[in-house]
Amino acid sequence: MKSRAHLIIRGRVQGVGFRWFVYDTASKFKLAGWVKNRRDGTVEAVFEGERAPIELAIRSCADGPRSAAVSGVDTEWGEKPEDLSGFDIRY
Repeated sequence: MKSRAHLIIRGRVQGVGFRWFVYDTASKFKLAGWVKNRRDGTVEAVFEGERAPIELAIRSCADGPRSAAVSGVDTEWGEKPEDLSGFDIRY
């Protein structure tokens, strides 16, 4: 069954290649969705796919790339996926 997770990732997550890290993570776990920087210094992401790979991707985001310092990941699970296809970096 398809699931959807909406993430807000806090910490030193901008200017460190975090969006590309999330893009690679989504590709690795074959997830659809998007990622973008927010004006408040956080990174926002949406993952759609099977729940188990989404959970692995969220754990990966909590670690982040070596250059990042993640202080937290707020996750909201959605009832209805939007049936997104592919994964995009939004600007």
